Amino acid sequence: MQYLNNALSQFFEFIHGVIKATITSNPNYSYGLAIVLFTIIVRIILLPLNIKQMRSQSKMQEIQPEIQKLQNKYKNDPQKAQSEMMRIYKENGVSPLSGCLPLLIQMPILFALYYVFNNLKGISGVGFLWINSLSKPDQYYILPALSFITQYISTSMMSAGQKDNPQAKQMASMNIFMSIFIGFMSINLKAALVLYWVINNLIQIAQNFVMKKVGTNKKTGDEELSSVAKEVTSDVDGKKRKKNK
Repeated sequence: MQYLNNALSQFFEFIHGVIKATITSNPNYSYGLAIVLFTIIVRIILLPLNIKQMRSQSKMQEIQPEIQKLQNKYKNDPQKAQSEMMRIYKENGVSPLSGCLPLLIQMPILFALYYVFNNLKGISGVGFLWINSLSKPDQYYILPALSFITQYISTSMMSAGQKDNPQAKQMASMNIFMSIFIGFMSINLKAALVLYWVINNLIQIAQNFVMKKVGTNKKTGDEELSSVAKEVTSDVDGKKRKKNK
């Protein structure tokens, strides 16, 4: 972890140095811009893992109604229920652990990022936008409010369209609790760290939106292809019947 902490710290200082040399030498802008750019670059690096995790979660949500039916049907036979669930997972190409692996890989990076932004040097008294000092909590409570809002929207998008699913309802309740908790914690954290978290959530929201859009378009395309295939099959069957007559 110490190696990862140092590597990310040096990478941030490199980005800050580039911004300071090419865009502005004013620390009230260079540090804030460096945090934004650094967050974007890290998210791009982690994008393949995030996409894999989101796809796995989406597939798991799609088959939840079937899983729920199996659990109700074989509630007195756990072994049979487990066997049938594994069959459904296999048929849909889903693994219950596939969504956890990308998250486990990202956890050390998330901890290291916390270290980086919580131990930035040279930001004492350095402001950004309305923030008086990136080394102190936001005295106007704007960042904590944004961290709550962006966290709630980001995680809510993951369970969108699954309102009838009991598990989705449970996740919605957990989402509210976690969003409030993170917003409350942000009140006492350094503004630099909360700024990173807000930018990270905004990128996640944009990523969720794009993934949902792509998934919807793909589903619509598959449905159209299926409809065309049925029409063609129906026409072929009709011609065969006429010939037979």
